[in-house]
Amino acid sequence: MPAIPSGVRGAVITGWGTALPPKVLTNYDLETMLDTTHDWIVERSGIHQRHVGGTTAGLSVESGRKALDMAGIDPLSIDALVLATTTPDRCVPATSATVQQALGLKCGAFDVNAACSGFDYALVQAHGMIALGAKKVLCIGTDTLSRVTDWTDRNTAVLFADGSGAVVLEAVEGPGQLLGWDLDADGSAEKYLYAELGGCIQMEGKEVFRRAVRIMVDSASKSMNHAGVTADQIALVVPHQANIRIIEAACNRLGIPMERAAVVLQNTGNTSSASIPLALCDALDHGRVQPGDLVLLVGFGAGMTAASMILQWGGPGGDSKVLT
Repeated sequence: MPAIPSGVRGAVITGWGTALPPKVLTNYDLETMLDTTHDWIVERSGIHQRHVGGTTAGLSVESGRKALDMAGIDPLSIDALVLATTTPDRCVPATSATVQQALGLKCGAFDVNAACSGFDYALVQAHGMIALGAKKVLCIGTDTLSRVTDWTDRNTAVLFADGSGAVVLEAVEGPGQLLGWDLDADGSAEKYLYAELGGCIQMEGKEVFRRAVRIMVDSASKSMNHAGVTADQIALVVPHQANIRIIEAACNRLGIPMERAAVVLQNTGNTSSASIPLALCDALDHGRVQPGDLVLLVGFGAGMTAASMILQWGGPGGDSKVLT
């Protein structure tokens, strides 16, 4: 992907929010449903529990409203809504239309499906719209994977879950937070992770693991090169929350210590498009990101897709002025 041209209008994240269904399904609950154990699940994935239930629209409305409230902006001022999801509530219309109406927005709204890379894809598109003149964009990542999970298959049932995360992007004077980005896809690998219409997720775990680490490292390296930064400068990496072993292997190859990774999968499981925003919001809420910090978002997903970006929190200097 090309580097960001000089002179384009940038943006910063000014608000964020999350939503998780109230029902919690622990590994011990799964022991009563499947031939598995808590220790087996933790050893292979790092997951202890996950949230299940709700609809993609409902969770999106909840996280989106929190993000809008935190940013302190009028919903009518939003210029576009981008919803990343691989589990829309209907085939037609796009779930973003339902979310737009519920939040009281008066703007364009569309879905993006890049599986677990979806939020990064959506965030790149949101920055692009701001570069073309939009002032405020609401970007949401939501999935309800429990609806497409075979709860008799211990290889997939222990992994997938439901959730949502949202951010508000606002235009700033001059350069913004996005320093470099990369989007990628390898359609030849779609057979390793897919779900037919009306069917459940099918996955070849070993092959997904092998490819996931490689494609995450490749995409993250490209984004860092575009941004002109190195791994030792990254204050926080926010990876797709699929499997702790994948995260550890990717961080190791990138030369980023695990203590600089945002990890929430132990409590959320794999929530696909919601994965990265859930981890990012958790890190922000716990004060792990300071103005001026470099943050790497990186994910992979069915397709197989990959996406990454380097954000300098708050823009250059950490204090970019939002346009009114």
